[in-house]
Amino acid sequence: MRMETYIDSHTHLHFEEFDRDREAVMARARQAGVEQIISLGTDLFSSRQNLQLTRQFPEVFAAAGIHPSEAHRARPGDVEAVKTLAQSDPRVVAVGEIGLDFYWDSTYHREQYEIFREMLRIAGEIDKPVVIHNRAAQREMEWFFQEAGIETLDGVMHCFAGEVIDARFYLEMGLHISFTANITFRNFRAIDVIRCVPLERLLLETDSPYIAPAGTSEKRNEPANVIRVAEKIAEIHRLPREEIARITTENARRLFRLPDPAL
Repeated sequence: MRMETYIDSHTHLHFEEFDRDREAVMARARQAGVEQIISLGTDLFSSRQNLQLTRQFPEVFAAAGIHPSEAHRARPGDVEAVKTLAQSDPRVVAVGEIGLDFYWDSTYHREQYEIFREMLRIAGEIDKPVVIHNRAAQREMEWFFQEAGIETLDGVMHCFAGEVIDARFYLEMGLHISFTANITFRNFRAIDVIRCVPLERLLLETDSPYIAPAGTSEKRNEPANVIRVAEKIAEIHRLPREEIARITTENARRLFRLPDPAL
Protein backbone atom coordinates (compact mmCIF):
# COMPACT_ATOMS: atom_id res chain seq x y z
CA MET A 1 0.00 0.00 0.00
CA ARG A 2 1.33 3.42 -0.94
CA MET A 3 2.39 5.71 1.90
CA GLU A 4 0.30 8.80 2.68
CA THR A 5 1.96 11.59 0.74
CA TYR A 6 1.85 15.40 0.60
CA ILE A 7 2.88 18.28 -1.60
CA ASP A 8 3.99 21.51 0.04
CA SER A 9 2.85 23.96 -2.62
CA HIS A 10 4.60 27.03 -1.23
CA THR A 11 8.00 27.37 0.44
CA HIS A 12 11.11 29.54 0.25
CA LEU A 13 13.87 26.98 0.63
CA HIS A 14 16.46 29.42 -0.71
CA PHE A 15 16.15 31.67 2.35
CA GLU A 16 19.19 31.92 4.61
CA GLU A 17 17.18 30.44 7.48
CA PHE A 18 17.79 27.06 5.84
CA ASP A 19 21.47 27.52 5.01
CA ARG A 20 22.80 25.73 8.06
CA ASP A 21 20.70 22.55 7.76
CA ARG A 22 18.89 22.40 4.41
CA GLU A 23 19.78 18.71 3.92
CA ALA A 24 18.28 17.84 7.31
CA VAL A 25 15.14 19.87 6.54
CA MET A 26 14.69 17.91 3.34
CA ALA A 27 15.28 14.60 5.13
CA ARG A 28 12.55 15.43 7.66
CA ALA A 29 10.19 16.34 4.84
CA ARG A 30 10.76 12.98 3.15
CA GLN A 31 10.21 11.17 6.45
CA ALA A 32 6.89 13.01 6.89
CA GLY A 33 5.74 11.89 3.44
CA VAL A 34 6.27 15.20 1.62
CA GLU A 35 6.96 13.95 -1.90
CA GLN A 36 7.22 17.25 -3.73
CA ILE A 37 7.89 20.85 -2.75
CA ILE A 38 7.55 24.09 -4.69
CA SER A 39 10.05 26.78 -3.72
CA LEU A 40 9.20 30.27 -4.92
CA GLY A 41 11.31 33.21 -5.92
CA THR A 42 10.69 36.77 -4.77
CA ASP A 43 12.87 38.45 -7.40
CA LEU A 44 15.05 37.47 -10.35
CA PHE A 45 18.05 36.47 -8.24
CA SER A 46 16.08 34.27 -5.82
CA SER A 47 14.17 32.72 -8.72
CA ARG A 48 17.52 31.59 -10.10
CA GLN A 49 18.50 30.30 -6.65
CA ASN A 50 15.39 28.14 -6.53
CA LEU A 51 16.10 26.66 -9.93
CA GLN A 52 19.52 25.67 -8.61
CA LEU A 53 17.86 23.96 -5.64
CA THR A 54 15.95 21.74 -8.06
CA ARG A 55 19.32 20.40 -9.24
CA GLN A 56 20.28 19.52 -5.68
CA PHE A 57 16.96 18.03 -4.55
CA PRO A 58 14.90 16.06 -7.10
CA GLU A 59 11.68 16.56 -5.13
CA VAL A 60 11.96 20.36 -5.35
CA PHE A 61 10.35 22.38 -8.13
CA ALA A 62 10.71 26.12 -8.61
CA ALA A 63 8.57 29.15 -9.33
CA ALA A 64 9.95 32.37 -10.76
CA GLY A 65 8.51 35.79 -10.09
CA ILE A 66 8.79 39.23 -8.54
CA HIS A 67 7.11 39.63 -5.15
CA PRO A 68 5.12 42.85 -4.59
CA SER A 69 7.51 43.89 -1.82
CA GLU A 70 10.32 43.75 -4.37
CA ALA A 71 8.42 45.48 -7.19
CA HIS A 72 10.05 48.88 -6.65
CA ARG A 73 13.51 47.29 -6.84
CA ALA A 74 12.92 45.57 -10.17
CA ARG A 75 15.32 46.74 -12.87
CA PRO A 76 14.63 47.18 -16.58
CA GLY A 77 14.78 43.75 -18.13
CA ASP A 78 13.92 41.80 -14.97
CA VAL A 79 10.41 40.93 -16.15
CA GLU A 80 11.62 39.47 -19.42
CA ALA A 81 14.45 37.68 -17.60
CA VAL A 82 11.89 36.06 -15.29
CA LYS A 83 9.91 35.01 -18.35
CA THR A 84 13.00 33.47 -19.95
CA LEU A 85 13.85 31.63 -16.74
CA ALA A 86 10.30 30.35 -16.27
CA GLN A 87 10.09 28.94 -19.77
CA SER A 88 13.66 27.67 -20.00
CA ASP A 89 13.36 24.70 -17.68
CA PRO A 90 10.47 22.27 -17.01
CA ARG A 91 11.30 22.31 -13.31
CA VAL A 92 10.05 25.90 -13.13
CA VAL A 93 6.36 25.11 -12.78
CA ALA A 94 4.77 28.49 -12.02
CA VAL A 95 5.13 32.25 -12.08
CA GLY A 96 5.30 33.42 -8.50
CA GLU A 97 5.35 34.75 -5.94
CA ILE A 98 3.48 37.72 -7.35
CA GLY A 99 0.61 39.94 -6.27
CA LEU A 100 -0.14 42.92 -4.02
CA ASP A 101 0.98 43.74 -0.48
CA PHE A 102 -0.21 46.97 1.12
CA TYR A 103 0.50 45.86 4.68
CA TRP A 104 3.93 47.37 5.25
CA ASP A 105 3.75 50.76 3.56
CA SER A 106 1.80 52.61 0.92
CA THR A 107 4.71 54.09 -1.03
CA TYR A 108 4.98 51.69 -3.94
CA HIS A 109 1.41 50.93 -4.98
CA ARG A 110 1.99 51.99 -8.58
CA GLU A 111 5.08 49.78 -8.93
CA GLN A 112 3.24 46.82 -7.42
CA TYR A 113 0.35 47.15 -9.86
CA GLU A 114 2.74 47.47 -12.81
CA ILE A 115 4.83 44.44 -11.88
CA PHE A 116 1.76 42.35 -11.04
CA ARG A 117 0.25 43.17 -14.44
CA GLU A 118 3.50 42.22 -16.19
CA MET A 119 3.85 38.98 -14.24
CA LEU A 120 0.32 37.98 -15.21
CA ARG A 121 1.14 38.84 -18.81
CA ILE A 122 4.20 36.62 -19.01
CA ALA A 123 2.40 33.77 -17.22
CA GLY A 124 -0.24 33.85 -19.95
CA GLU A 125 2.36 34.01 -22.70
CA ILE A 126 4.26 30.95 -21.43
CA ASP A 127 1.17 29.07 -20.16
CA LYS A 128 2.22 28.68 -16.53
CA PRO A 129 -0.03 28.93 -13.46
CA VAL A 130 0.46 31.83 -11.07
CA VAL A 131 1.00 31.88 -7.31
CA ILE A 132 -0.59 35.03 -5.90
CA HIS A 133 0.27 36.87 -2.70
CA ASN A 134 -2.41 39.17 -1.29
CA ARG A 135 -1.86 40.97 1.98
CA ALA A 136 -4.03 43.87 3.12
CA ALA A 137 -5.26 44.33 -0.44
CA GLN A 138 -8.42 42.23 -0.76
CA ARG A 139 -10.64 44.90 -2.33
CA GLU A 140 -7.80 46.36 -4.40
CA MET A 141 -6.93 43.03 -5.98
CA GLU A 142 -10.52 42.25 -6.86
CA TRP A 143 -10.89 45.73 -8.40
CA PHE A 144 -7.64 45.18 -10.30
CA PHE A 145 -8.93 41.96 -11.88
CA GLN A 146 -12.27 43.54 -12.72
CA GLU A 147 -10.74 46.66 -14.28
CA ALA A 148 -8.24 44.55 -16.24
CA GLY A 149 -11.05 42.35 -17.55
CA ILE A 150 -9.42 39.19 -16.14
CA GLU A 151 -12.29 36.76 -15.60
CA THR A 152 -10.40 33.46 -15.53
CA LEU A 153 -6.96 32.61 -14.24
CA ASP A 154 -4.95 29.44 -13.69
CA GLY A 155 -3.22 29.44 -10.33
CA VAL A 156 -3.60 29.71 -6.57
CA MET A 157 -4.30 32.36 -3.96
CA HIS A 158 -1.65 31.45 -1.42
CA CYS A 159 -1.85 31.83 2.38
CA PHE A 160 -5.47 32.85 1.98
CA ALA A 161 -6.67 35.45 4.48
CA GLY A 162 -9.87 36.78 2.92
CA GLU A 163 -13.50 36.25 3.81
CA VAL A 164 -15.99 33.84 2.26
CA ILE A 165 -17.07 36.45 -0.29
CA ASP A 166 -13.44 36.87 -1.38
CA ALA A 167 -12.87 33.13 -1.63
CA ARG A 168 -15.93 32.81 -3.86
CA PHE A 169 -14.67 35.63 -6.09
CA TYR A 170 -11.39 33.79 -6.74
CA LEU A 171 -13.05 30.40 -7.03
CA GLU A 172 -15.33 31.77 -9.74
CA MET A 173 -12.21 32.87 -11.61
CA GLY A 174 -11.00 29.26 -11.54
CA LEU A 175 -8.25 29.79 -8.98
CA HIS A 176 -7.24 27.36 -6.25
CA ILE A 177 -6.90 28.43 -2.62
CA SER A 178 -4.24 27.31 -0.17
CA PHE A 179 -3.93 27.62 3.59
CA THR A 180 -0.93 27.67 5.91
CA ALA A 181 -0.38 26.70 9.53
CA ASN A 182 -1.98 29.91 10.78
CA ILE A 183 -5.18 27.86 10.69
CA THR A 184 -3.78 25.88 13.66
CA PHE A 185 -3.58 29.01 15.86
CA ARG A 186 -5.97 29.30 18.78
CA ASN A 187 -7.27 32.66 17.55
CA PHE A 188 -8.05 31.45 14.03
CA ARG A 189 -11.74 32.05 13.40
CA ALA A 190 -12.26 31.71 9.64
CA ILE A 191 -13.50 28.12 9.69
CA ASP A 192 -16.31 29.07 7.32
CA VAL A 193 -13.76 30.15 4.70
CA ILE A 194 -12.08 26.74 4.74
CA ARG A 195 -15.46 25.01 4.51
CA CYS A 196 -16.50 27.06 1.50
CA VAL A 197 -13.53 25.96 -0.62
CA PRO A 198 -14.38 22.85 -2.68
CA LEU A 199 -11.92 20.06 -1.96
CA GLU A 200 -10.91 19.89 -5.62
CA ARG A 201 -9.63 23.51 -5.38
CA LEU A 202 -7.73 23.12 -2.12
CA LEU A 203 -3.93 23.12 -1.69
CA LEU A 204 -1.65 22.76 1.32
CA GLU A 205 1.38 24.90 2.06
CA THR A 206 3.76 25.88 4.83
CA ASP A 207 5.14 29.17 3.45
CA SER A 208 8.39 28.07 5.11
CA PRO A 209 10.26 29.51 6.88
CA TYR A 210 7.25 31.57 8.00
CA ILE A 211 4.18 30.68 10.11
CA ALA A 212 5.24 27.68 12.19
CA PRO A 213 2.21 25.72 13.45
CA ALA A 214 0.82 26.12 16.94
CA GLY A 215 2.51 24.00 19.58
CA THR A 216 5.92 23.81 17.94
CA SER A 217 8.99 25.03 19.81
CA GLU A 218 10.74 26.16 16.63
CA LYS A 219 9.86 29.60 15.27
CA ARG A 220 11.10 28.56 11.84
CA ASN A 221 8.62 26.59 9.78
CA GLU A 222 9.62 23.80 7.38
CA PRO A 223 7.94 21.55 4.79
CA ALA A 224 7.50 18.58 7.15
CA ASN A 225 4.90 20.64 9.01
CA VAL A 226 2.53 20.61 6.06
CA ILE A 227 1.00 17.55 7.73
CA ARG A 228 -0.27 19.85 10.50
CA VAL A 229 -2.17 21.93 7.96
CA ALA A 230 -3.70 18.75 6.56
CA GLU A 231 -4.74 17.61 10.04
CA LYS A 232 -6.59 20.85 10.74
CA ILE A 233 -8.36 20.88 7.39
CA ALA A 234 -9.33 17.24 7.87
CA GLU A 235 -10.79 18.11 11.27
CA ILE A 236 -12.81 20.99 9.80
CA HIS A 237 -14.13 18.89 6.90
CA ARG A 238 -14.62 15.82 9.12
CA LEU A 239 -12.59 13.64 6.81
CA PRO A 240 -9.60 11.37 7.40
CA ARG A 241 -6.29 13.16 7.10
CA GLU A 242 -5.27 10.60 4.47
CA GLU A 243 -8.15 11.75 2.27
CA ILE A 244 -7.08 15.40 2.49
CA ALA A 245 -3.52 14.33 1.66
CA ARG A 246 -4.70 12.39 -1.40
CA ILE A 247 -6.99 15.12 -2.72
CA THR A 248 -4.58 18.02 -2.24
CA THR A 249 -1.72 16.04 -3.76
CA GLU A 250 -3.81 15.33 -6.85
CA ASN A 251 -4.84 18.99 -7.02
CA ALA A 252 -1.25 20.25 -6.84
CA ARG A 253 -0.03 17.76 -9.45
CA ARG A 254 -2.79 18.77 -11.81
CA LEU A 255 -2.35 22.53 -11.33
CA PHE A 256 1.44 22.60 -11.55
CA ARG A 257 1.71 19.65 -13.96
CA LEU A 258 4.01 17.79 -11.61
CA PRO A 259 5.10 14.24 -12.41
CA ASP A 260 3.95 11.43 -10.17
CA PRO A 261 7.10 9.98 -8.53
CA ALA A 262 5.42 6.59 -8.32
CA LEU A 263 5.18 6.28 -12.09
